[in-house]
Parts: sequence; structure tokens; C-alpha cells
Amino acid sequence: MTEQPSKSDFRRMLRERLAAISGEERHAKSQAACNFLIHSAEFAAAGTVMLYLSTPFEVDTAPLALRCWQEGKVVVVPKVSWEQRHMLPVEITSLNTEMTTSGPGVREPASGKPVPIDLVNLVVVPGLGFTAQGHRIGRGMGFYDRFLAQPTFSGLSCGLAFEEQIIESIPVLDHDVSLGMLVTDRAIRRFAPDLIKS
Repeated sequence: MTEQPSKSDFRRMLRERLAAISGEERHAKSQAACNFLIHSAEFAAAGTVMLYLSTPFEVDTAPLALRCWQEGKVVVVPKVSWEQRHMLPVEITSLNTEMTTSGPGVREPASGKPVPIDLVNLVVVPGLGFTAQGHRIGRGMGFYDRFLAQPTFSGLSCGLAFEEQIIESIPVLDHDVSLGMLVTDRAIRRFAPDLIKS
């Protein structure tokens, strides 16, 4: 019987895939993925959008932030409490806000106004890999799973990825939270189209 790959095996493979995408290709793919999300009904319905601050190997969320501000939406990003192992959504009004780097290279605002989680309509979720059924594998710290599992969160979770990050299956644990939708540079996949609250 063949032994199933572990989550660490998947993470190693996915990091290699991401590293193989050139900077120029990553930029073009980021623009394409952001355009798919920007023109979705879910994005249009969201008044408050939570974005992640991209690392060099992730889909760049800057175009989403800029479009949000153009449309009068509130943009929040995670401020991480490493000791308490949770994320606090804080509002930013510019990508030039003073940022700090914490933990394993995570960018976050140095300060910002906390926004209640029940006001967040759409959470754009990063990850190393995703399945076409809405499962996700992150970096192994569980911050987004804990955030999305909070009973006060009633919005929609949306994975944002390159198509190269889509894999057939991922080991799913009890605490893993599946996504409402997934947007890549090639397509939108919807798993829970009626969850968005405006």
C-alpha cells in the first residue's frame, strides 16, 4: 500500500512550484487573478474586505486594495498576535502605511484601527495549495482556520492563488476550514455562493 504524502510533503512540493514561477509571470498572473475577483458579484457586494499583505511568492493583493479604495470599501489586513495565536483585522487606508515584519516574514501594519470581525464581508485567504473542492493548505500555523471558525464571522472566505497551486487532494483535519470560493488567474470556483452578507 502506498503511503499518502504528509502535509509537510505537500508544502515542500508547493513551495517548489511557486519558486519556479518567474517574476514577470507572477505579476501577469496576479493581475489576472485580481481582475477575476474584482469583477465578481461577491466582491461587488462586500463593503469591508480583508486582504493579506503579499509575500514575493504569493498573488499580489495590491490591485485589490486599490480597487477597494476606489469603490469606497473598507480594507482591513491581519495584525498577528503570535503569543495568543490569533489575527486581529485592522483598517488600513494606504499601502504606504508604516509596516513591520513579524514572525516568519509576515508583513503587517505597525498600527491601525481594529475592525469587528462581524463587519468583515469578504476575507481573501492566502495559502500554499488549494483543491478544486475548496480545501486549503497553509503554512501550518492555523491562523486563518481559527479566524474563519469564529462564530462572529458571517462573511465569505475566498482563496486567492495561481492555478499552479491547485492540487487534486490535501489531507483534511477536523479543524481545517473549507473556503466559500477560490479565485485563480484562470477561473473562479464557487463552493458557497450564498454566504456573502452585505
